[in-house]
Amino acid sequence: MGRYERQVKRQRVDGGIESKTEKECGELNNAIVQTDTTMKDIDEMRKKIEQFNASGITNLCSGHCLIKVGTPEWFNSDAKVSFYTGLPGIDILHATFTHVVPVTMSKKAALTPFQEFSLTLMRLRLNLTLKDLQYRFAISSSTVSALFLKWIDILFIRLKPLIRWPERQMLWETTPVCFRHHFSTKVAVIIDCFEVFINKPVNLQARAATWSNYKHHNTIKFLIGIAPQGVISFISQAWGGRATDKYITENCGILSKLQPGDIILADRGFDVNESAALFCGEVKIPPFTRGKKQLSMIEVETTRKIASVRVHVERVIGNLKNKYTFLQGPLPLDYLIVKDSDQTTIDKVAVVASALTNICNSIIPFE
Repeated sequence: MGRYERQVKRQRVDGGIESKTEKECGELNNAIVQTDTTMKDIDEMRKKIEQFNASGITNLCSGHCLIKVGTPEWFNSDAKVSFYTGLPGIDILHATFTHVVPVTMSKKAALTPFQEFSLTLMRLRLNLTLKDLQYRFAISSSTVSALFLKWIDILFIRLKPLIRWPERQMLWETTPVCFRHHFSTKVAVIIDCFEVFINKPVNLQARAATWSNYKHHNTIKFLIGIAPQGVISFISQAWGGRATDKYITENCGILSKLQPGDIILADRGFDVNESAALFCGEVKIPPFTRGKKQLSMIEVETTRKIASVRVHVERVIGNLKNKYTFLQGPLPLDYLIVKDSDQTTIDKVAVVASALTNICNSIIPFE
C-alpha cells in the first residue's frame, strides 16, 4: 500500500470519529433540562441577596462607628485604659479629661476633643510614631503633630499644679514608716537625675553640650525630686547631657524650696552641702570611698540607711519612663527648641508625664 493510500484511509477513519462526536454533542444540546425553578423565583432570590448584603454593610458601618479609636466607647475596660493611657481606670480617665478639657473647643475638627485627648496620651504612653497615629485615627501626619502639640500645652497648663512642694505639716504627718525609722520626719525630698536620648544635633556646640559620657549618647537630663510618700514634687527643665548632677542641682531652683532643717537624700554625685546650707538645709549622701581602704562601721551603716530609702526615687523614675515611654526617646530635635515661652516642648512633656504619674497609686507603702 502506498503512502497516498495510507493517508486517504486515515482521513476516512478520522472523519468517521469526528462525525460521531458531533452527533453525540448535538443530542446533548437538544436534551431538555427539567426544573421547577422559574424566572420569578430567581428574581425573588436575587432581591433577598441584595437586601441581605445591604443590611450587612449597614451593620458593619454602624459597628465601625461605635468602636472608632479613641472614643469613650472604645475604652471599654480598665485594662485597656491602663495599656493605652497609663491611667488606672475608666473613671480616672474621664475625670482627667473633664478637668483638662477647655471650655470651648473648635467645632470644625476631624476628631472629637476626647479623641484628641486620647491621641496625646497614647503617644506619651506607647511612643507611637506620627505615621502610626495617622493610620489609627484616619487623619494626616501634620494634623497628628499639630494636635499633639496643642494638647501638650493644654495638659501642661491644667496638670502642672499637681506637681507641688508639700507643706511641712502635711509632709510630717504622712511620712512613711521606713523614713521615720532612719531620719525622723525631716526628709523633704529625695533627688536624682535621669537622661533621655535625643537625635544627634547638627550644630557642633549643641552636640558637645548634649553628649553624655555615662550613656555614650546625646541626651538631655532632668532632675527629679520625690517626697517620702512617693509623689513627684519637683521636675526641672531639660539640661544638656554633659551637665553634672551637682551643677543642675545648684541651678535648677530646687534648693530655694528648702525650709530650715529640711533633709535632702541623694547619691554621691550630689555633693551640694554648701549650697544647701545657704537655705539652712542638709544633704545626706553616702560617704565617699576615694582614698580609703574601707569604710568605718558608722559609714557603712549610714550608707545602708540612705540606700534603703533612696532606692525609691529610682523606682519612681523607672515607673515614670516605663509608664510613658515617650521619655525613653530618641526625641526629635524640634522638641528641644523654645518657641513661644521659656519652656520647650520636652519640658512640658516631662511635667505632663510626671503629673499623670502622680494621679496613679504610689509605689511606696505607708507602713
